[in-house]
Amino acid sequence: MTTTLNNPITDIRRKFQEIPVSPEWCFKNVRSTEQWTHGYHRYPAKFLPNLVQKLIEEYTEEGELVGDLFAGCGTTLVEAKVHGRPSIGVDVNPVAILITEAKTNPIIPEKVELMKNSLYSRIDSFNGTNFEKNNTHQRLDYWFYPEQKLRIAFLYKIILEINEKNLRVFFLVALSNILKNCSRWLQSSTKPQIDPNKVPSDPFKAFKLQVNQMARKNSEFYFNLESTGFIDTKCEIKLEDARATNIVGGSVGAIITSPPYVTSYEYADIHQLTGYWFEYINDLYGFRKDFIGTFYSQNQEINTTSFIGQEIVNALLKKDNRTAREVTNYFNDMSLVGKEMYRVLKTGGHACIVIGNTTLMDVKIKSSEVFAEILTMQGFEIVEIIKRSIPNKLIPTIRDKQSGRFSKLDNKNSKLVYPEEYIIIAKK
Repeated sequence: MTTTLNNPITDIRRKFQEIPVSPEWCFKNVRSTEQWTHGYHRYPAKFLPNLVQKLIEEYTEEGELVGDLFAGCGTTLVEAKVHGRPSIGVDVNPVAILITEAKTNPIIPEKVELMKNSLYSRIDSFNGTNFEKNNTHQRLDYWFYPEQKLRIAFLYKIILEINEKNLRVFFLVALSNILKNCSRWLQSSTKPQIDPNKVPSDPFKAFKLQVNQMARKNSEFYFNLESTGFIDTKCEIKLEDARATNIVGGSVGAIITSPPYVTSYEYADIHQLTGYWFEYINDLYGFRKDFIGTFYSQNQEINTTSFIGQEIVNALLKKDNRTAREVTNYFNDMSLVGKEMYRVLKTGGHACIVIGNTTLMDVKIKSSEVFAEILTMQGFEIVEIIKRSIPNKLIPTIRDKQSGRFSKLDNKNSKLVYPEEYIIIAKK
């Protein structure tokens, strides 16, 4: 069920409260993340492909450019290609760019097989005594035991020697996805923490298993696109900031995206293993600065243009000044994103925004309502608001009520967050 919104901005909160959950948008028991190349790499808050598919089918036309300003691991771009829609995406995270490039560029299966066999042959003849590893970031010594570190360094070296970019990216993504398993990182946690009792996986065995799985999915994706004639459908991913992209104004027919949650710099923390190994980052502090809403930008603002957002900030100021400023940064950054969305969309185009609320320090952060207000202020018409439960979304769902940081369920201060999310459909 959807709700048409014709009321002033000040009525947005009431409208959100009245919307029931829409069963047709919940996709319970659906495992679409395993289809095509969607399962190449773990990623927090991963978009549900069926949700993107439904939005593409309802709000885009064949040949129309689909955009995603928070491309993440490329779910929108993959689904756009499957549907024969050209697409363009941006993300500030180089790890996301790498994953998306691999997922959206199917490779002739025979090429993958030949390179796979060549790499496996070199792996099988590996002798640690005759391999001198390159210098790696000292932070990796914290996460990896020497044996795993040596083998990963060898894998990284031989992959970088692959001349063809798409093949090189394919195998880099395979390596990236096994890093957590092969490290001391607590396996069940998205929060960076050591598991002193963990026995890390052998990198060579884990790599071969990952590559074999990806090779099968690449074949399925390649032959599907070949049969539909969409294999050459244009798909572009750029390392850019959603607040100020180089996308041509008025060129996008529809935006389908899911903005990050508050404290989105946690994406930087989660992807630090790949960041350090692949030399995307030198220090985590600097890496965090580029993410939406981060406190690390050093912005000291406590005022936001959103009326609803300001009420939230004022409530947080009574709890913790730093958190209030962090959330202010987030809302102000999202105002810039709303402005950019309006700029890149063509007249009559739709922005389909999947966004959820959360709780920090017992204050409800109603990001969905704030963003609906922001879109209205930018000149969008809110066409529909859809409410859905998120039983299968890959996202941390537990926060400490006092600190606001992700936590464990057995923590007495823990509370569940993100049980539902909203789809805002706005028209330019």
